[in-house]
Amino acid sequence: MEKVLLTGANGFVGQELVTVLLRKGYQVIATGKGPSRLQVEDPQLVYYDIDITHPFALQTVMIRELPTIVVHAAAMTQVDECEQRQNEAHALNVEATARLLLDAETYSNFIIFLSTDFVFDGEKGMYTESDDVNPVSWYGHTKVEAEAVMQTSAIPWAIVRTCLVYGNQSSGGRHNIFSWIRESLEAGKHIKVVDDQWRTPTYVTDLAEGIAAIIDAKAEGIWHLSGKDRMTPYGMAMEIAAYNKYDSSLVEKVTAANFSQPGKRPLLTGFNISKAEKELGFGPLSFGEAMKRLMG
Repeated sequence: MEKVLLTGANGFVGQELVTVLLRKGYQVIATGKGPSRLQVEDPQLVYYDIDITHPFALQTVMIRELPTIVVHAAAMTQVDECEQRQNEAHALNVEATARLLLDAETYSNFIIFLSTDFVFDGEKGMYTESDDVNPVSWYGHTKVEAEAVMQTSAIPWAIVRTCLVYGNQSSGGRHNIFSWIRESLEAGKHIKVVDDQWRTPTYVTDLAEGIAAIIDAKAEGIWHLSGKDRMTPYGMAMEIAAYNKYDSSLVEKVTAANFSQPGKRPLLTGFNISKAEKELGFGPLSFGEAMKRLMG
């Protein structure tokens, strides 16, 4: 039974990935900042509360556990927060990644790094794995830098880029686009939702299954894992409203220009996922299918 060390296990993607990996028979060494938020008890799961920006915190865990596979999902991902706290964002997103890679090269034999569509400038959309990166925010810049670090790896590596991940709110976590829209409309709140930012929204379970498929196959290189549907957040909100018979007049269509935000967002992203479909058998649900599953 292979051991997978997962950073960022308390996060939205991390929590889902723990569930999927345990179901597939992996031992999971989960790390996160603060007490465990994982809603699963399993003899094959162990949790460590560590700060990965501390120079030796992860190394201590790796020496004790000797995982064969490392999945690095921990990051500062809030675009505005990264813009306002650039040193902290760099310490977590780049410097901690470089240290983790050195440890993985010593103790493990495969490493996966979770990245983002924000490595692109948003000029064309529907990006493939071979398109040139050109970030427009500090968050995107740190992810590009970390990707470059990962590509120097002396052990086999994979970079997984994903896009606007959604699902039901995770335990103890912040809202994602789906849970925020749903909860707001359920409560009868008026919301402003952008209609000029195009994405291929990613159902969190599909992403976790895709990462597990990469682990199973030890599939190296860069992978784009997202949904297939090209949508704006406003389009998502209107589908959620229609399906649940919420009052759609609560949803106000706006553009990015309506918001004054420290971090710039790329307008047109979204992914061409044909490589993952062909080589990994990746088959994400449509937004409608995922929405029905999430709504029960």
